[in-house]
Amino acid sequence: MKKTLLMMALSLGLFACGNDNANGGKQMGGKPNANVVEVLYFHGKQRCPTCRAIEKEAEDVVCTTFADEVRKGTLVFRSLDIDENEALADKYQITWSSLVIVDYGEGKENAENMTKFAFSNARKSPSVFRSGLAGKIREMLN
Repeated sequence: MKKTLLMMALSLGLFACGNDNANGGKQMGGKPNANVVEVLYFHGKQRCPTCRAIEKEAEDVVCTTFADEVRKGTLVFRSLDIDENEALADKYQITWSSLVIVDYGEGKENAENMTKFAFSNARKSPSVFRSGLAGKIREMLN
């Protein structure tokens, strides 16, 4: 029962985030759209409270603070199981729960690994985490 409720809550959360970009910010050929920033949260099958806080806080920042950008398709949040997305995890050298922001603007890809910052702040200092993440996203969107 708890799993069913959790799945329903996660589905509702993704729907509420305006996740109508069904291909996750990617064009059909697999290349990222130009001028898109992706917030990628990589996770394993089992997650600690800090890992869950990182996902929740990051998704909330993207969906609330940047709702217009999400609607326009210039910002995308994706929660990715490492085992199910091995190629992408390998690309960013991910081996455990991680938070990466990728800017595909101006014909080149710029990835910023925010994992250390996320683990230091998401659970015990969520306001610091939200502010720092929002600042990095704004920097990459400009």
